[in-house]
Amino acid sequence: MRTFNITVNGQTYVVDVEEVGGAVTAAPVRAAAPVAAAPVAAPAAPAAAPAAPKAAPAVAGGEPVKSPMPGTILDVKVKAGDVVKAGQCVCVLEAMKMENEIPAPKDGTVAGVAVTKGATVEAGAVLVTLA
Repeated sequence: MRTFNITVNGQTYVVDVEEVGGAVTAAPVRAAAPVAAAPVAAPAAPAAAPAAPKAAPAVAGGEPVKSPMPGTILDVKVKAGDVVKAGQCVCVLEAMKMENEIPAPKDGTVAGVAVTKGATVEAGAVLVTLA
């Protein structure tokens, strides 16, 4: 039988552990007498995570290419003024650990790009607008 002092959330417990045939089992836990401890400095506040880039507003007019699902933009393959063919990849969207190429629905010219690499988008969000 071995006895250990275990501290959980500032409360100290005395635990007796008995080794039986290679297996370790714990005896019932009993509260220990309060243990005087040196003051401990509070942990530093975690640094704020950098904000994800925000999507640009959609361009009025033209045909929007929308996100089929929520996810994160891994790559934007086109820029305003580019000529695209139907089926050409305009963006790469990561959703559920899968990379999804978002195709242009028709031939056209990119009137505007509403997202940037690293942006988080919801289902139905406009990614690119075609003229």
